[in-house]
Amino acid sequence: MAVKDILTLRLYTRVAHLGSFSAAARECGMSQSQVSRMIADLEAALGARLLSRTTRAVVLTEAGAEFLVRMEPILAAMDDAENSVRETGELRGLLRVSMPSTMASRVVLPRLWRFTEAHPLLQVEIILEDKLQDMVREAIDVGMRVGNLPDSAGTARLVGHMRRVIVASPTYLDRHGTPQTPEEILSHRIVGGPASPASWQFEQDGTTSAISPRPNVVTNDTAGAIAAAAAGLGITSTMSWACREELNRGELVALLAGWKTPILPVHAYFPLGRATRLPARAFVDYIANELGELDELRKAEG
Repeated sequence: MAVKDILTLRLYTRVAHLGSFSAAARECGMSQSQVSRMIADLEAALGARLLSRTTRAVVLTEAGAEFLVRMEPILAAMDDAENSVRETGELRGLLRVSMPSTMASRVVLPRLWRFTEAHPLLQVEIILEDKLQDMVREAIDVGMRVGNLPDSAGTARLVGHMRRVIVASPTYLDRHGTPQTPEEILSHRIVGGPASPASWQFEQDGTTSAISPRPNVVTNDTAGAIAAAAAGLGITSTMSWACREELNRGELVALLAGWKTPILPVHAYFPLGRATRLPARAFVDYIANELGELDELRKAEG
């Protein structure tokens, strides 16, 4: 395979993911016409239309989506072959990582600079996604997830634990009072979000309690639910790492201190199992070490 062919294939993957010839051209330091011509030559060589071009967007055809799924693991394997024999230990290529948006902004991104500076030739693409996705089809190398993982063909590594917390703003508590038991929460206004479970679990002195409060305000973004609670809209259940800043600033108050709330596992999920690329494993090694200071189970046992 010629070097030009490899470049064309890499360009195709970027156009496919970015949905834009111009964006891929800017990313690769080329002109839009160059990129468009190279992709057109690729389609001609394959005898298939890979991309549907409209005035608004560039989208994959059925053949293009199938080609992308089959081609990206080959390009990733080529990157790994180069990385494995490179004596400097530098990682190259593209690493695609999926994680919840609040986990990225509050936990991972502020701690990622040492990793990126250690591997300047590695491009790290962070996909912010709060719902489960088809990681193989979307060419995700590793997904960071909180909670139990569904059965899958991939493999997972436990990298830490996060505690669930029940919080509200001081202004809300001034208006409506502070609940002293889980059952009292049922008479309060509730803010729901993707980190809020349908059933809120509590434990005290060996006694367990579960409630299912009905949300009055619901958002599909964890940061939005925390902002709503901080604005006095009600009580919310979220993860300790997600609202740490608001708790430290006094914008939110943790409730029911005498009751224990669940500690949930944090996993790095590798959709390709043993075929996981070296950059993905190096990334998870780094993040697992960084999350050590936040591990709620370690704190509880310490």
